[in-house]
This record gives sequence, C-alpha cells and structure tokens, in this order.
Amino acid sequence: MLVLPVILEAVQSRSDKSWKVTLGTNELTPEQVSELTKSLREWMWVGMKKDEFKERDTEILKSIQSEFEFSEKPPGQRLRAVLYKLWELDQEGYKDFQLYYNFHMEKIISHFKTKFPE
Repeated sequence: MLVLPVILEAVQSRSDKSWKVTLGTNELTPEQVSELTKSLREWMWVGMKKDEFKERDTEILKSIQSEFEFSEKPPGQRLRAVLYKLWELDQEGYKDFQLYYNFHMEKIISHFKTKFPE
C-alpha cells in the first residue's frame, strides 16, 4: 500500500461517462516511483481525506479486504474507447466522433463479413 500526500489538480469528464482525476504530489523516492509505475493501468481503490493518515489509519486500511472485484469493460466498450483515442490523435476529417466511430465500425464489420462462406 502506498500513502502519498497529494493535491487534486483536475477533474475531467470523459465521453464514456467515466471521469479522469489528476493528482499531483511532492518529489517521490525511487521506491515510490517504482510502486506507482507497477500499478499503472491497474484498477485500485483510492482513499482521500484532508488530514494526514495516522499510523492507526494506515493499519486499518491495510487490513480491509474488498469484496468488490473490478471487471474489465465489455469488449464493445473497450473498442469504442480505443477508437475514441485514435480519433483524438487524428480526426481524419471527422469533426464528430460518432461519425468517425460509425465509419470505422462499418469497416470492421465489412472485414469480418468477408469471412462468411459464399
């Protein structure tokens, strides 16, 4: 478990109705950086409070076992999110993401339809 003092820098809504939370912190030790980078792109729980976590608080947090299991997004949602990221990088002339999404989904569907036997 890693406990860091942070400042909430930004909260941003995303197109898939999820939220992006940006936190900043002071300089980190190499061990803290290592632990953070190992956790990159992994689901986890985050607790925040304005007062510093005391040792008792930290021990209580370490002892908590979650019954909730994070599940991956369904494949369709994952594909939509990937297409959205691609659209952010290169809109290919599409000002509206939905049009971009429909075009690329049709390309994917057409590709797989060619696999059907005649």
